[in-house]
Amino acid sequence: MEHLSKNCSTILSVFFVLTTLFGLTFSAPDFTQFFCSNNIGNYTKNSKYQANLNTLLSSLSTNVSPDGFYNSSVGEDPDRTYALVLCRGDASFQDCENCVNDSANKILQLCPNQKEAIGWYTICMIRYSNKNFFGNMSTRPNFNLQSSVVPPNRSIFNQDLSNLTDSLRDQTVGGSSLKFAAGTRKSDSNITIYALMQCTPDIEGGDCNLCLGWALQVLSQCCYGTEGARVVGPSCSFWYEVFPFYNERVILSRPPPPPPPSLPPSPVPPPPKPATKGKHGNKTTLIIIGAVGGIALGLFSFCIFSFRRKWRNRWKGEKFQDLEVGDGVRAVQYGFGIISAATNNFSSTNLLGKGGFGAVYKGTLSDGKEIAVKRLSKGSGQGDQEFRNEVLLVAKLQHKSLVRLLGFSLKKEERLLVYEFMSNGSLDKFLFDSAKRSLLDWDQRYKIIESVSKGLLYLHEDSRLKIIHRDLKASNILLDEDMNAKISDFGMAKLFQLHESVAETNRVVGTYGYMAPEYALQGICSDKADVFSYGVLVLEIISGQKNRYVQQGQNVEDLLSIVWKNWIKGTASNIIDSTLKAGSAPIEAIVRCIHIGLLCVQDGVGSRPTMASVVFMLHSLSTSLPMPSEPAYFSRSTSIASNNQPQQALEDSKAKRSGQIQPAGGAATNYSLNEASISEFDPR
Repeated sequence: MEHLSKNCSTILSVFFVLTTLFGLTFSAPDFTQFFCSNNIGNYTKNSKYQANLNTLLSSLSTNVSPDGFYNSSVGEDPDRTYALVLCRGDASFQDCENCVNDSANKILQLCPNQKEAIGWYTICMIRYSNKNFFGNMSTRPNFNLQSSVVPPNRSIFNQDLSNLTDSLRDQTVGGSSLKFAAGTRKSDSNITIYALMQCTPDIEGGDCNLCLGWALQVLSQCCYGTEGARVVGPSCSFWYEVFPFYNERVILSRPPPPPPPSLPPSPVPPPPKPATKGKHGNKTTLIIIGAVGGIALGLFSFCIFSFRRKWRNRWKGEKFQDLEVGDGVRAVQYGFGIISAATNNFSSTNLLGKGGFGAVYKGTLSDGKEIAVKRLSKGSGQGDQEFRNEVLLVAKLQHKSLVRLLGFSLKKEERLLVYEFMSNGSLDKFLFDSAKRSLLDWDQRYKIIESVSKGLLYLHEDSRLKIIHRDLKASNILLDEDMNAKISDFGMAKLFQLHESVAETNRVVGTYGYMAPEYALQGICSDKADVFSYGVLVLEIISGQKNRYVQQGQNVEDLLSIVWKNWIKGTASNIIDSTLKAGSAPIEAIVRCIHIGLLCVQDGVGSRPTMASVVFMLHSLSTSLPMPSEPAYFSRSTSIASNNQPQQALEDSKAKRSGQIQPAGGAATNYSLNEASISEFDPR
């Protein structure tokens, strides 16, 4: 019987290898897993939405690309339909096309009237919705499968698997636009591990990295130590086995990504011929010297002329040239006259706001494009080189959660930064306005919390440069016409080397109330300073209150103290904005965000999570959170006299916050409180 079992196992293995090598046509009667969502309602028979959905799904198989990906939409809101299909990176085009066609028919049978659904076959997935999910990383719904077989040496196997996943994760995130990688590793336990990773190509590299991190986290909880497992979600998937389950022939047949363009080598000039010797030698030498001197003088004169012309054009301000940033990114230098005309000569009617750095104006270019112009104050302390550095820095930051720099302008002492226009202004104009606050429901506030977290994660870990913002606050979060949040104002940003995590600075800049204690008191700057500011911002978004001097009856307290006191009493819901309580907001989800905010504002730097952990906590609602410790700046309440004038304790508190803070060890550290936009770009 045992002999028969071994023979059967051998036959099955040979059959599997043959089907893999020769690419047998895909056919599957049922999804591996599927979900039909009832959360956003159903559509009715013969409705406009059903017509759009049928049209879109019928077009998927004929439009799928050779890379196995296609996404599109059909119709107009509110009946617009969005759909996406993705084949596994090792699937042949014919198998992919068949799989997509089969999945489009099957999903309508299994989810006959749902507006949102997702289904997975072994080599392809299909997803549709009445909401635009393109470019948004998602981990729900998801599923996982695992083998019941345990390898002989479990600890060695797990270590080898971990090494393989690290390698594949880097390839998937930083490789081709397909966002797919597969590979093997020979384990010390004499087992070969085969694995693959894939993200949907519509999400950014940072989101792909985050999604794969989620998949590996799930894997560590459910399936590590078995000889095979899968973790699959809407935006990414991971699969490993101890046999060759993917089609290596298709992977090898794909053309490699094009190499970066390289400049041709500079031609080497031929060596100069020696001067002719003889009776005419001296004369020849004089002629050569005269000719060389004349050429040198001519080149020098030409350089002077070109330099003066370029300098004159720069200060005339009516011409512009692009500033090459790198990787195809350019920052346009606008003529000062162009920007002056766009803002109606910086008219007060176009003024959007003022700050320590200067004023911001709305402008409209001649082609009708709306812009926001930051006119730096002449006393900002920035010279030409510092301004250029700031332009170069911000232009390199390309993320949907960061306000995009369009260009700049220079004219004598005038320094202008030109940004995309954010029609709804800054978050504080809504959050701290009693009339406008009600326009921010919980879905919008959560979207803002989530968007800012992704923007900070990009700055800290996923951009070309490691950036610490240092002035994250509600007034530096801008909202576009769809209320999407973007981080702005990088005038105080600090540039780190990629290997650097902590720096000490003699110039502490930022806004009190958002500044981490180790930074405000000792000048110690790290990404955890931004995490602290983010935690304060989250608590402001939830409570609708500014972080300083919140009055409750006869008491004045800072927001962190109020939140902490309610937290330890078990009454955290008391701090939730009343406009949210009046609606149907999920109180449990809001309290979870309060929990995350408190974790970010803990006094100990090491106790605060990284932004990667914060983003994971926001996405993985089932993950338990550690208990927070007492926040920084926690203090007892201060009484107010009957005439509403603060007592001495409050005066002392304000004095402490208004100019100099005395560190425990000695001399005071100077710092700016919402003053001029000052950048430090020296790598430390």
